[in-house]
Amino acid sequence: MTSQRAIRPALFDRLPGRPIAAVVAAAGVLAAVLVGRGGLDTVVGCGIPQDDFASQTASEWVTNADHVVVATPTGEKETGREDFTEGSLKYAADRDVTFRAEKVLWSAGAPRHALGDGFDLVAPGWRVYRSGTRVKRTAAAAPRLETGHTYLLALRWVDGAWKVLGEGAAVPFDDHVAGRGEWCGRVLGEGDVALGERFSREDDSSLEEDVWGKGEDAVSAALRSAKKS
Repeated sequence: MTSQRAIRPALFDRLPGRPIAAVVAAAGVLAAVLVGRGGLDTVVGCGIPQDDFASQTASEWVTNADHVVVATPTGEKETGREDFTEGSLKYAADRDVTFRAEKVLWSAGAPRHALGDGFDLVAPGWRVYRSGTRVKRTAAAAPRLETGHTYLLALRWVDGAWKVLGEGAAVPFDDHVAGRGEWCGRVLGEGDVALGERFSREDDSSLEEDVWGKGEDAVSAALRSAKKS
């Protein structure tokens, strides 16, 4: 029997936060796919974010995270594969991504778990069709976490595994600059307006907005001055 389980990315299954941004993200990516905008023809929407833990502001990061780290994926393998016996879709899978922790910018006074030099996260993977076509699965308004890029991540130890707090706690960080790098399957510069971040930045009080275009020192300063909520 063909599986009827909804296919959804594992990393940000329950990513709250920015309902307006979520609608804009979904609409913007869908439109880009329909018109074949460069780089997006293999991306299946970014979804609507619903966070397990509040993840927008510096206060929410220091309240809910165990560590904030600059990290680079060093490898990946398929996990959570689901095969389909009918239809054009052959199987869908997530990715188990291995990271190298380049620099820990902040840690809780009593973290739930120590962070070593390396760690793993489950991230969105692929849809593979019987034709051989592979289509990227994307997380809700967030990076896919791909090799060849660097990220700023707020991590929490949950049920024996590391998880990102939510969509606001995974920031592209190529060249150690916030907003530069991979986002929702695309490569952006910090001067670009990310698809799903192009809502009113004037009203955005997130840590991501505060450090956009800046480096590690700005992130560390924001976390040091933040108070737990």
